[in-house]
Amino acid sequence: MIRNFVRAALVSLGLIAGSASAEEPFIVVQSTTSTQNSGLFDYILPWFEAETGIDVRVVAVGTGQAIRNAINGDGDVLLVHATADEEQFVKDGWGVERFDVMYNDFVLVGPKSDPAKVKGGSDIVAALTAVSEAAVPFASRGDDSGTHKAEMRHWGDAGVDPTAESGTWYRETGSGMGATLNVASGMDAYALTDRATWESFGNRGNLEVLVEGDPRLFNQYGVILVNPEKHAGVRAAAGQRFIDWLIGPDGQTAIEAFKLNGNQLFFPNAK
Repeated sequence: MIRNFVRAALVSLGLIAGSASAEEPFIVVQSTTSTQNSGLFDYILPWFEAETGIDVRVVAVGTGQAIRNAINGDGDVLLVHATADEEQFVKDGWGVERFDVMYNDFVLVGPKSDPAKVKGGSDIVAALTAVSEAAVPFASRGDDSGTHKAEMRHWGDAGVDPTAESGTWYRETGSGMGATLNVASGMDAYALTDRATWESFGNRGNLEVLVEGDPRLFNQYGVILVNPEKHAGVRAAAGQRFIDWLIGPDGQTAIEAFKLNGNQLFFPNAK
């Protein structure tokens, strides 16, 4: 203990070489609120860190912001859920290669009174059409996240531009999934959410799952190493080691083992 104190003092005075980052290698993962808030990272990262000694520091934001952060070089690994945008990220040279990691699904939640009369349905487009025709409250993240991107695709398939009604029945929170669900709970509003966040959400109030099971609600997650040729500071070796672990047997087993209230929240599907 005394030796460590003396060494730390000498390092701080610049009398010996070394730094915390050199002694304790780390990577920064730009990821989503759904992976963080569900508890997935808290569960699986100790497995990786114990095996490798590499500390993983997660920045949990919406997918769009995570991608922008990675483009700016503010991370070593990108783990998000917007496949088309991820593929574009690689195509534009910002990422090295994209890998499937896991999947779950989105669900439409809403008040038990269900004024739009969509409960029990499995057609997300029909459900959103009913919500817009009834002009009942709908809470949207409105933050360019993976969930928001999926929501807007479904509105487009329904032929509805809900942003034209922003501030009336359509409410854009500009916030993460948990905060948006809090708004929906307070307003008795409908909302599209990933299932992992819903399962870990405690303030449900009158909300319940009303629509699920539509194949269009499939939610794929991918992982990409930020291109070190774009940003010299990328910790490429450690980042790739994390990716290899995540899509390998150990990482896939850890993901499969993660459950909340007995429910599996993510399903590994790395090839």
